[in-house]
Amino acid sequence: MNKKFFYFFIGVVFLLNLTTLSAATTVEKFFYAKKNYITAVLHNNRAKEIKYLKSLIIYGTKLNKNVYKYKKELSRLGGKITIPKESKKISSKSKYDISDVTAQDNFIQIDFNHNISKKYVKFYKSKKRVGYIYTFDIKGRFQYAKPTKLQLDSVDKIKIVQYRYNTLRITITNKSDLKVFYVVNRDNILIKTQPTVKNIKIQRVYKKQKVNLLGKTIVIDAGHGGKDSGAVGPRRRYEKVVVLSIAKRLYYNLKQKGFNVYLTRNKDKFVSLKYRTKFANKRKADLFISIHANATVKRRRAKAKGIETYFLSPARSARAKRVAALENKADMNSMGYSSKNILLTLLNRNKIISSQKVAIDVQSHILYNLRKYYGNKIVDAGVREGPFWVLVGASMPSVLVEVGYITHPEESKRIYTHKYQQRVADGIANGIVAYFQKNSI
Repeated sequence: MNKKFFYFFIGVVFLLNLTTLSAATTVEKFFYAKKNYITAVLHNNRAKEIKYLKSLIIYGTKLNKNVYKYKKELSRLGGKITIPKESKKISSKSKYDISDVTAQDNFIQIDFNHNISKKYVKFYKSKKRVGYIYTFDIKGRFQYAKPTKLQLDSVDKIKIVQYRYNTLRITITNKSDLKVFYVVNRDNILIKTQPTVKNIKIQRVYKKQKVNLLGKTIVIDAGHGGKDSGAVGPRRRYEKVVVLSIAKRLYYNLKQKGFNVYLTRNKDKFVSLKYRTKFANKRKADLFISIHANATVKRRRAKAKGIETYFLSPARSARAKRVAALENKADMNSMGYSSKNILLTLLNRNKIISSQKVAIDVQSHILYNLRKYYGNKIVDAGVREGPFWVLVGASMPSVLVEVGYITHPEESKRIYTHKYQQRVADGIANGIVAYFQKNSI
C-alpha cells in the first residue's frame, strides 16, 4: 500500500508540474507574440501584425485575458480567426462587463472588458447637510462592487454599489466643494478630484512646495521645425509655428513657478527625434513634454477636433497608430531596429505609470483652463496611449500633447491666436504643478 501511495503521489506531482509548465509556456508564447506584434506595428508590417494578433487572441483566451481589443484590430486589418467555443472565456457580452475599479492619488479608474463611449457615464452634483455629493452612474455590472472599498486623497467618503442590474453607482461625498471631472477613454473611465480655488490658497500651496519645484527640471519639446513643417491647416497655418509659440509661453510660465526649464528648440530649426530625448536625458530632466497639433485627412476635417494627451505605450487603436505615424514621420525611416526595440524594453517600466499620471493631470488642467473661456467648444479627446518615437528614448516620465486639430476650420483659427496658445500653456503648467504636488518624494 505504501509503495502504491508513493507512486500515486509521484504521478500527481508530475502532472501538476506538467500543467504548470504548460501554463508557463502559454504565458511565454503570449508575451512573445505581444513583443513581435508591437515590432510589426513599428515596422508597418501588416502581414506580421495579423499573424501575431491571431497568436495574442489564441494565447490570451487560454490565459483568460481580455482579447477584445486584439479581435477588433484584427478585424480592422481584414484578418479572420476561429476559436473553439470552449476556449472563449472572455466575451464583451459577459454578465460582468466591468473588470476592475481602483483608486489611487486623486483619481478613480473603472476598467471595462470592451470599448465604451461617453454615453456610458452620467454625472450629478448636489449639496446636502453632509456636504457636497458627486454621483456617477456608470453603465455596466461589476462583480466585486460590494466588497470594494475606495479612498482618495483629501476626500471624506466614497461609496460604490451595483445600483441597478446594469448601473454601477459611485458616490463621492465631501464637506468642502471639489472640482470633479472625468475622462472617457477607449476601455476605461477616469474620475478625478481636486479642491476648488475657493478651498485652497494657491500661493500658500506653492510656498509649501517651493523646495520641490525649485529642484525639478522640465524639458519642453516643440514638435517638428525647419524642413519638417508638421501638419498644415487652412491658409497655410503650420504646426511647427504654433507649437513653438506654446512651448515658449510654457517655458516662461514654469520659470516663474521655480522650475529649471529647457527647450529642445527655441527657433524654427529641424531637430531629430533622437536628439530631443538625448537632450532631456543629458540634463537629467524630471519631466519631458512634447507639444504638437493634430491633423486628419480632408474628408474628416469638418468633424475631427479636440485635445488629447498621449503617453508612451503600444498603440491600442487605429486612431493612435495614425497619429503616431503622422508625428513620427520625420525620423521613422532613419531609426534602426535596435532604436525601435527600445520601446519594447520600456513598456513595463515604472516610467509608463508615472507618464500616465502626468498625462491625466495635464489633460484635465488644459480642459479646465480652456473651458473657462470657450465653454463646450473645447472637446475632450481623452488620454491615450501611442508609440511615439520622441518619447521612446526619454529616461523620465514623458507625454505628448496634441493641442487641437490644425485642420479643423474653427479649431485652426483658435490655435493660431496668442490668447489660445497662452491658455493652453497655462493649462499644461498647472497640470505639471499638480503632478509634482501629488508625486513629489
